[in-house]
Amino acid sequence: MTGPLSCFSIETIDHVIHLALNRPEVMNTMHPTFWRELDEVLTHIHTEGTARALVISSTGKHFSAGMALETFAGAIQMDDQSPEGRAAIFDLLTDMQATFTKLENLRIPVICAIQGGCIGGAVDMVTAACIRYAAADAFFCIQEINIGMVADVGTLQRLPKLIPFAVVKELAYTGRRLPAARALAYGLVNEVFDTHEATVAAALRCAKEIASKPPVAIWGTKQAVTYARDHSVEDSLRQMGWLQGAIWSNAHVREAIAAMKDKRPGTFAPLARLQGFSEAG
Repeated sequence: MTGPLSCFSIETIDHVIHLALNRPEVMNTMHPTFWRELDEVLTHIHTEGTARALVISSTGKHFSAGMALETFAGAIQMDDQSPEGRAAIFDLLTDMQATFTKLENLRIPVICAIQGGCIGGAVDMVTAACIRYAAADAFFCIQEINIGMVADVGTLQRLPKLIPFAVVKELAYTGRRLPAARALAYGLVNEVFDTHEATVAAALRCAKEIASKPPVAIWGTKQAVTYARDHSVEDSLRQMGWLQGAIWSNAHVREAIAAMKDKRPGTFAPLARLQGFSEAG
């Protein structure tokens, strides 16, 4: 990363990175700096390979009110006056979608701790995570329909993989709020807690537990689960065979079993640092 962050706070404890949205005075809305910083952080985490889990939380009353509306009138131009301008909207959205897809493709699990409103673009973001915990006051809203547009950064593509299709349609067509209790019943969130603090603590506990496993086995598990979501059982089983054959480690299995017997943390190698061609000598 190139410097301090203005939209987030970040800390690392025992191989767990905790990234928190920290602009509660504007309800943690998403403006161009948010996108740039998030993309930079995720790229850094993915490349370095030392982190074993990522927790994303927020500050203030609401997790995030989504895209900053003033962005559309200022920093980002949505030109609908010509075919060239409308074509540019496609490329702009593709770029924004790619940032949240980095959450899904990150080499480590991502856990979101959600309080208050998770609105619009925030729903796009948390649906790309692996695990979602919510405070009792949390609610989810596909806000885009309420302001005359279609949700376009991942909600309509990922949410149907998480909750019943008819519920997705209800939320997407009406812009109604989905409260935490109902989100739990549908399986959108893993658990609901009384307070924001308890929610973040639970997310960090889960991340710490994940971090105690062999990183390459967690990587392989995330690869397999994500692939299985979008492919047939037959194709997924074939992919599983290739995957297991690529990452199997007798040493990891022996160390994991020994650590359990000895009631101690296991010792495992980190993921390899990624080096692109641009960095090669």
